[in-house]
Amino acid sequence: MPLRVHALLVVRPDGRTPAAYHLRRTLASLRAQTRPVDVLTIVVCGDDPGVRDVVSAAPAEGVITAPASTRYAEAVALATRRLDGDAVWLLAQDTAPEPDALERLAGILELSPTVAYVAPKVVRWDDRTEIVSLGVTMTRGGRAVGVSDGELDQGQHDAREDALGADVRGILVRSDRWRALGGLDRALLGADEGLDLGIRARLAGDRVSLVSSAVVATAGDGVAGEPEPLTAGRRRAAALSSRTAQLHRRLAYAPWFVVPLHWLSLLPLALVRSLLHLVRKDPGLIAPEWAASILATVRLAAVVRARRRIAKNRTTSWRQLDQLRMSRAEFRERLDHEPVDDLVVGAHRRGELRFFSGGAPWLVLGALVVSIAAFPALLAWPVLGGGGVLPLSADLGQLWAQTRFGLRAEGFDTIAPADPFAALVAIVGSFTPWAPSLSLVILWVAALPLAALGGWFAATRLTERSSLRMVAGVLWALAPMFLAALTTGRPAAVLLHLLLPWLFVAGSVAHRSWTGAGMASLLVVAVAAASPSLVPALVVLWFLAMLVVLTALGGRGASRLVWVIVPLVVFAAPLAWRAIADGDGWALLADPGAVWTGAQVAADAAGRTLLVFGIPAPDLLGWTSFLGDVPSWWVPLLAAPVLVLALLAPVTRRWPQGVAMLVITTLGLGTAFAAVGIAVSFAQSIPVAIWPGAALSLAWLGLVGGATVTLEAGLPAPARWTRVLVGAAACLSILVLAVPALTAVARGTSNLTDGPASTLPAYVSAEGRGDPNVGTMILTPQNDGGLSARVVWGATETLDGQATSLRTRTTAAPADVLVAEIAADLVTSSADGAVEALASRGVGFVLLASAAPPESDIARGTRLSAANAIAQRGTLDGVGETARGTLWRITPEITPRPAEPTAIRDIATGIAISQLVVVGIALLLAVPTAASRREARRTPRTVGPTTGASA
Repeated sequence: MPLRVHALLVVRPDGRTPAAYHLRRTLASLRAQTRPVDVLTIVVCGDDPGVRDVVSAAPAEGVITAPASTRYAEAVALATRRLDGDAVWLLAQDTAPEPDALERLAGILELSPTVAYVAPKVVRWDDRTEIVSLGVTMTRGGRAVGVSDGELDQGQHDAREDALGADVRGILVRSDRWRALGGLDRALLGADEGLDLGIRARLAGDRVSLVSSAVVATAGDGVAGEPEPLTAGRRRAAALSSRTAQLHRRLAYAPWFVVPLHWLSLLPLALVRSLLHLVRKDPGLIAPEWAASILATVRLAAVVRARRRIAKNRTTSWRQLDQLRMSRAEFRERLDHEPVDDLVVGAHRRGELRFFSGGAPWLVLGALVVSIAAFPALLAWPVLGGGGVLPLSADLGQLWAQTRFGLRAEGFDTIAPADPFAALVAIVGSFTPWAPSLSLVILWVAALPLAALGGWFAATRLTERSSLRMVAGVLWALAPMFLAALTTGRPAAVLLHLLLPWLFVAGSVAHRSWTGAGMASLLVVAVAAASPSLVPALVVLWFLAMLVVLTALGGRGASRLVWVIVPLVVFAAPLAWRAIADGDGWALLADPGAVWTGAQVAADAAGRTLLVFGIPAPDLLGWTSFLGDVPSWWVPLLAAPVLVLALLAPVTRRWPQGVAMLVITTLGLGTAFAAVGIAVSFAQSIPVAIWPGAALSLAWLGLVGGATVTLEAGLPAPARWTRVLVGAAACLSILVLAVPALTAVARGTSNLTDGPASTLPAYVSAEGRGDPNVGTMILTPQNDGGLSARVVWGATETLDGQATSLRTRTTAAPADVLVAEIAADLVTSSADGAVEALASRGVGFVLLASAAPPESDIARGTRLSAANAIAQRGTLDGVGETARGTLWRITPEITPRPAEPTAIRDIATGIAISQLVVVGIALLLAVPTAASRREARRTPRTVGPTTGASA
């Protein structure tokens, strides 16, 4: 006897396409069935005028209205009360069956009394050759797996009949089994509903059968099943429902004695899976993961109801389902399957990098030879000195201790945040843990080859031509501001120049992949740590990138770009808080490291003209002394070929890249013009302007990139030799400009020196080598008649121990006032108690240094009178004259330096944890995986359009 079929059609107008459009097609498909349905009930979730008009004309026995938030399981439960027939057919607004679908489904159900429900082949709405679902199984861990989801329908699965479950859309269920099993589980949130129903049916002794000849098309836009992940929001919604369903089923299916263990593991497992999502470059799934875990944790009543339903109908063991589950090997093979890009129509296949065949090793080797020839003496130096270079802490423990918030290496009890530059220095120093200061020597020797390598890789984002990559590598390694930093001793500027090309490599593709975004976020922090004055320019570039992504790319990749700026905010927050507390926001722009009064161009028209040509020093990179009395006005013109090539980039066939490079150049030059006139740091009593060379490195990045674009797209394709000659001419011109700087060490005009290992006298250095709490008060007469006083802890002043928050203060803190008062008492013979005050605060030595050369008569007089006053104190033991000045040892008992208060340690711990968490997340995102490498191979290595037409 034919089954009487009652169709339940659920409509919810919340899809991307108007629900009425899909509903019309679905109703037309029902009317076209060769075996018509006997009863039709429509459930409308929400209110939509278009849906209301279509439903009013439908041949339905009844229409049920429900709130818009009603899910599919709840909607069909409302209609179950009106069920009138032997079988119930579950449909949604976007499930359009083929004309013979119901006839084939009902035929199998009539012939097989042991089948609880039959499932059709679900195909895509607009492409019937793609299978959406044909059977669902699960792994041993309970993960739902579509047997043939997303495959091209070639009849390869038509012979399959048995299944553990199926997609809920279009299934035909016996009415008696539907009632006995309790319908769909509402706690599944719309995912795995057909799978769960099939599992419960099989545990009750029934079967689930697939009918591949019955075809139902779906748009993936309705209330039934998981939403198609067409947008980021729908992808998160699908992830939430899928994970919630998996956790709910795990608690519902597990043996009773295992349920408490599963329940206790929900939140710890969410933490572990969050880390895996980061490694897999899916941070958008972290929020759904935690939401699903918390939901499964609190919905114990839903788990109890699900277990009762299973126990009520169960007649067989779980082992009967094992043969229908997917084995671990099958699941692993499914995950490891990699589609062949060449077989995908229109797929891009990335070309080879050609690192070795493109000459990059020869470029790096040549730069190393030039570096050794330029800095031969450095190979024998254990410690680098001169300019703004200071030794590093003696061991890794002290080196990394300087990276935390707390007591600083200067002042009595000065508590301040560490500069992010201290972490950058600690990373460099960790390469030679037995002697951290040696790392700076190695860095100086390796700087030129590292810069050439970075320039070569940066050029891979702009061109596929090996010759142009070589040109970019040469131009970047011989950049004027980079050579100025190397010869004058500016470690922060050297590190910045080495980091910028890698930021360009990662940042230019940050919108494409989480790997690029993770790496770029770390490099942004490193670049900002080396040159805080570049932060405004970086923020502007980030904002422009967000604008392009939101407008030109429809928002694809915006979340990745948002992450790029997050670590910078976390690391800058302590310094910003301190600057706000001190009332001086300009201090955030100060150059990190030791404050050095080295010569730099003036903030006038002539000085800013030199900045345009990339020259930050008034001696023209050593050409002034190199030429002697010969006019040197023509020297800056040696950089003109690069400037001209860069300015032509916006009018080439690849003008978008040319415009982007011009924007970078403009931001760099604008920052340099502003920086040269801003003084926020102080070397004792001398204000020091921000060094413009860091901003010039950013400008040079744009110039080299623009020149590369011009050489790539500004010449006709056949003009290969013209391109090579023009590039070689630009390189030769920059090489000539670099000659005095590359020969500065050999000519004795460089600021670099051998050491010192300590900036304090050897006696103090020996005392402080094993005790970082040995304090020394340093008194330095000023050439204008003043007296500088500061307290240094440990064996030496170190590069990692410098704090810009102390070097940029314009108002005296209480600790500064106390230091000044004690210093004034020391050099006044009639004042008492100064030595005892120092001893009570842990200071054991007093050093009277000379003023900065040339010493003025006023400074000499101040030094002699101060030495006379100090020598008369009986509580000071004169050590004698040293290379650093006159030294005295305090003879009264030294009270140890006070430890940090507990509250400060707690704050420091909180800051360290937050920064480590952010760095850990960024590292997990940055580490490439097999999936991210496959995705990268499907995108071009270069960034932006390659032809005028595509532009």
